[in-house]
Amino acid sequence: MLARNALDAIGSTPLVRLEAFEPQRGAQIWLKLEGANPTGSYKDRMAASVLGHAMACGDVRPGDRVVEYTGGSTGTALAFVAAVLGLKFTAVFSDAFSDSKRLAMEAFGAEVLVEPSSGGAITPELIARMKARAHALAAEPGSFYADQFGSPQVRRGYEAMGLEIAGDLDRGVDALVAAVGTGAALMGTADGLRKAGVEPALFALEPLQSPRLTTGQGGAHHVEGIGVGFDPPFLDRSRLQDIRVVDQDRAFEMCRRLAREAGILAGGSTGVNVVAAIELAREIGPGRRIVTLACDNGMKYLGGPIYRPPGSSP
Repeated sequence: MLARNALDAIGSTPLVRLEAFEPQRGAQIWLKLEGANPTGSYKDRMAASVLGHAMACGDVRPGDRVVEYTGGSTGTALAFVAAVLGLKFTAVFSDAFSDSKRLAMEAFGAEVLVEPSSGGAITPELIARMKARAHALAAEPGSFYADQFGSPQVRRGYEAMGLEIAGDLDRGVDALVAAVGTGAALMGTADGLRKAGVEPALFALEPLQSPRLTTGQGGAHHVEGIGVGFDPPFLDRSRLQDIRVVDQDRAFEMCRRLAREAGILAGGSTGVNVVAAIELAREIGPGRRIVTLACDNGMKYLGGPIYRPPGSSP
């Protein structure tokens, strides 16, 4: 494959069956390996969509600064795309997130501003502080706010995922299961599937420790990228079959199982996705197909609680 630049390497990621994880007399489970994108995350799709559109419309020009508050995967993707397009990038980050994500953003030339957390927990109050700081920076001259929680280009960036899934499975998709941060990955993928003539049942997921969508109350948790403490702006509840919670400890154990038993190294939100997909596979039975997402590569989480569980040595 020949490419104009690194942005052409985004997408066309593998879709693998988790046959060994499927319950007896259960549905098939298929996992989209988004860690194969350039920064190891499906956020590359969103970042290319947002900044590519902004450049095409003249909203941002080479040398301008892009600003966003981020847990790191979005920030790394924006830093990567900004580097290719000749833009500067400033991330409002926190020590609640994996330090390897900070290092990755800085490797792409980003400025990273760190908001302190309380004991390393992701809380609604922390997210609010990060948001306020990013908005203040974006108001400065020569700055462009990427707006991962508002730009229509965010959701559109994930449509290709749905088209790829529909093509790989010959439109045979019965359910799509995904943890939500902004809700854009779930809804954008569903939009792509709909364009291909596929209308699966949609299931949104959140951490049990922060059940904002199911109970109205957010809380502290350690699953990076989801459970942001407010309603996901892109989530269309009218299209959902259900919203479910998954305990973060079960999700992290699933991540370890995926690595040991399937050779798939992924982050905590992927663990959430697979736990829920297995439960749903048991419910809907054989002859059906469930698709879920391996949101990112697990290399960035090796120093955190997923792959270094409590009681283990450094």
